[in-house]
Amino acid sequence: MLHNLIKSVDSVLDVPSADAHCDIPCKIYDPSTAIIAALSVVRLMDIAKEASENGDMTSLATQNTIARCVMRKEEEAEKAKHEIRIIWGDFFKAPQFEKFPNAHDVVHTIMLKGSACKQGMNRADGEALVEAVNQFAEMFWAAKDVETVRKTCPYPPSMDVVYPVL
Repeated sequence: MLHNLIKSVDSVLDVPSADAHCDIPCKIYDPSTAIIAALSVVRLMDIAKEASENGDMTSLATQNTIARCVMRKEEEAEKAKHEIRIIWGDFFKAPQFEKFPNAHDVVHTIMLKGSACKQGMNRADGEALVEAVNQFAEMFWAAKDVETVRKTCPYPPSMDVVYPVL
């Protein structure tokens, strides 16, 4: 009913329609946001661990630090998953899936590891998330014929990440 009402108003006012096939403007996809989010997950796990090992667990300041790290870790893990879902769903099409037959498996690993990072504080899950996002970034850039390089990021957790060679 509401649809019919809007359609009637639309026909009277002659409102031009807009169509889009992407969440964002074409050709500006970039997995770097997912890489930073995945690195942030590992860093937040490290900070929480340091606080729990070096702080007074009865201290409100220590509890606050850990609570904030857990909250942000979960947000960053979800951000990594979200960014990859957008690229995988909007950018990857039949030609990319033919060129990278393991793309679905890599994305599924990112989803699973991102969820594991939200559920717990196992650094190995965070490291696996970073690695899976790196693999996805390599596929993404190769699909655009852009060479990549793995380098250690210049900030903690100082892990190797994929950068496009520009």
